[in-house]
Amino acid sequence: MNYEPTAARTADADTAIPPAQPVAPLSAWDRYQPWRRTAEVASWVLLFAANAIGGTLTTIIDIHRVGLDIPDWAPAIWEATSCLVALCLVPALVWYTRRIPFHIDSWRRALALHLLGSVIWSLLHVSLMVGLRKLIYAGLGESYDFGSWGMGLVYEYLKDVRSYVYMVLWIEGYRLLMRRWQGEASLLAPPDDLPEPATPERPERFLVRKLGKEFLIAAGEVEWLQASSNYVNLHLRGRDYPLRTTMATIEAQLDPARFVRVHRSYMVNLDCVGEIEPLESGDARITMRDGTRIPCSRRYRGVLRQDRRAA
Repeated sequence: MNYEPTAARTADADTAIPPAQPVAPLSAWDRYQPWRRTAEVASWVLLFAANAIGGTLTTIIDIHRVGLDIPDWAPAIWEATSCLVALCLVPALVWYTRRIPFHIDSWRRALALHLLGSVIWSLLHVSLMVGLRKLIYAGLGESYDFGSWGMGLVYEYLKDVRSYVYMVLWIEGYRLLMRRWQGEASLLAPPDDLPEPATPERPERFLVRKLGKEFLIAAGEVEWLQASSNYVNLHLRGRDYPLRTTMATIEAQLDPARFVRVHRSYMVNLDCVGEIEPLESGDARITMRDGTRIPCSRRYRGVLRQDRRAA
């Protein structure tokens, strides 16, 4: 219950308005969130900048060692264009790794799709890189020759596939670190001495592991849920706890009288819904009590309206 500040007292002088609860200090995770996007972008920029500088210096050294007649500015253009194009392709790679995550039960399919993805990524990288080099060379009054495209594409792919693997490992490693820091939820396992039920029981609590510690959260305290790749994020009290499952699976397990699907990627706790705003498109916008706005598809509006009337 929220208490509004007021100077009034009740008729009973001994009954006072409860004092305001102290605000909990922000955790390191909360303090990181406003800077998270900046830190992620900066890490990629610094990574590729370091690669460009290191690659330029080593190429210049090799050119001087062999005695080739190539100006020192040429390797700088080669490395800068390669790293710039690769940097621009990072958002696409991040999206692709969300769509095709690696898991034990589906690693063969994921590996095949990522091999295909590496080929597409290399083709985009080489074609954009060569085009950019030709423009820069033309601006300098020079002509850039990539050489034989067949041999050149094979040569570049052998380099790009390694870069692709390193970047995927970097992305997945960072996501694993964030999940451990944020806290990853899981269903409570039944005791070993009890038989496994024929149908999955409705979870009353979730177990959250966070940086080597474990704690429980009540299922009824979850305010809303959002699908994210092979995870469903449980939102409560301003925190997100990823649960490795699908929206269809968790929807079948949660109490249908309390949790309602409102979108293919969202479920809400009816007790935490503030208001529902119909839109001209036939969809709706749900405002939760904490102020969060959640989309509601037209196909789910009828079910949501019935549940609100029943509540």
